[in-house]
Amino acid sequence: MFIDLSDVFHSASGDIHQQYAAELTKARYRGQDFPVLEKSPFTLDCTYEQDGQAAVKVNGSIVLDLYCDRCLKPVAERVEVHAERTVYAPDCVPAEEEEDNLEIMDSYQLNMERLIFNEILMNWPVKVLCRPDCKGLCRVCGKDLNLGDCGCDDFVPDPRMAVIKDIINADKEV
Repeated sequence: MFIDLSDVFHSASGDIHQQYAAELTKARYRGQDFPVLEKSPFTLDCTYEQDGQAAVKVNGSIVLDLYCDRCLKPVAERVEVHAERTVYAPDCVPAEEEEDNLEIMDSYQLNMERLIFNEILMNWPVKVLCRPDCKGLCRVCGKDLNLGDCGCDDFVPDPRMAVIKDIINADKEV
């Protein structure tokens, strides 16, 4: 959804304060689509700063259907969006802000979906866990260790000791 900011860029009487319902149905991250399970209404505040410049504040949250990084179970993860940006009219963009401004502005129109999506990516959780003590999957058989022990031998020898093991095995062959 695009919101016209032409009045905000030229006068304080054109300030915008409204609720916005995001139209996002999925978030694409690292080549994978994650469905949106729940969206709260976003609050949008656009205020005049000076001619051709406005402050934009967006607040809200969205719940995404992600996967646990250890056991791969689905997890409903809430991502908070709190964006504060300065946007510029097309004829007032400073050179250092040009790329950022072009990404969310189309002439005098603010692309709300793009702004919200960028903030979701910036606030993407580093590690998603179904529970803090998730044990993950067995490296041998793939069983979910949260459901119980699988009985597999999970001993992993120290690779630094491989040379000594080769020496011992070479002595046995002689």
